[in-house]
Amino acid sequence: MTAAGAGMRAMVLERAGEPLRARTLPVPRPGPGQVLLRVRACAVCRTDLHIVDGELDRPRLPLVPGHEIVGEVLRTGEGVRGLEPGTRVGVPWLGRTCGRCGYCRTQRENLCEHARFTGYDIDGGYATHTVADERFCLPLPDSFADTAAAPLLCAGLIGYRSLRMAGDARTLGFFGFGAAAHILAQVVRHEGRRFFAFTRPGDSDGQAFARRLHAEWAGGSDQTAPEPLDAAIIFAPTGSLVPTALRAVRKGGVVVCGGIHMSDIPSFPYSLLWGERVVRSVANLTRADGVELLRLAPQVPVNTEVRTYALEQANTALDDLRAGRLQGAAVLLPGD
Repeated sequence: MTAAGAGMRAMVLERAGEPLRARTLPVPRPGPGQVLLRVRACAVCRTDLHIVDGELDRPRLPLVPGHEIVGEVLRTGEGVRGLEPGTRVGVPWLGRTCGRCGYCRTQRENLCEHARFTGYDIDGGYATHTVADERFCLPLPDSFADTAAAPLLCAGLIGYRSLRMAGDARTLGFFGFGAAAHILAQVVRHEGRRFFAFTRPGDSDGQAFARRLHAEWAGGSDQTAPEPLDAAIIFAPTGSLVPTALRAVRKGGVVVCGGIHMSDIPSFPYSLLWGERVVRSVANLTRADGVELLRLAPQVPVNTEVRTYALEQANTALDDLRAGRLQGAAVLLPGD
């Protein structure tokens, strides 16, 4: 194990639009209220891809990406009381909030204007070590191995929050069937709901994957569902899917845009929105979302399908995600 104060291995984004670079950096020291973690696993999220590709335009550079972190506490900073060395925790996208604004005071900390995000404003988990605010470290179910727990920390959480935004919908459509959808499919079935999967046109492997997870129907996003939907959740970052999803939902239905980034939504006739249909976005997550999902996941139980990569293969993992070559989630294993 690398000692605190010695070097750590990290994959660093130095310039948006360029590959990550393997670097040796000083092991960070935890400040007040922070913990130093040895990273045991870090899942690869589509938001990481948007950051690396320059589609999110204000990351702190140079930057260590990664915000689906499973880590072991090595050292605690001043004032930390709730976490002891050796504790395993999860670190999600939401890394810090002000705790004082109107959003934070009304259980909407995901909208905090002063929020800081892991792997974007704060160095993340594409490294052997990282530091995190103890208040935003989530307890992990003991029954989940590191690789299985990592995708829950964003793919799972954003999917879960998207489902909450869909209300009591009994029949759902998932547009895009990757890491988030494959987790949410299991939650939906556990709750007695039904889902239909829409993939890239011609993606027979993705459709077969959805059927294996008990989709009632799976087809391309250019196809029509066999029945009207109560709600649709869009995971693919493709704005043209919004009018498509509106066509698929019944009156009073909701279309939830589950990603942090999406290409522009084309104009569409008002008739698609009429009938009290709703389009809404999901912005980030709250710690309460994390506690709820991580309590629920062992009850389902959620089985996260993962493909593992060594830390230095982070660019390969991102390429596989970009090209749609993954079923489930990619997870980096930094080692010691």
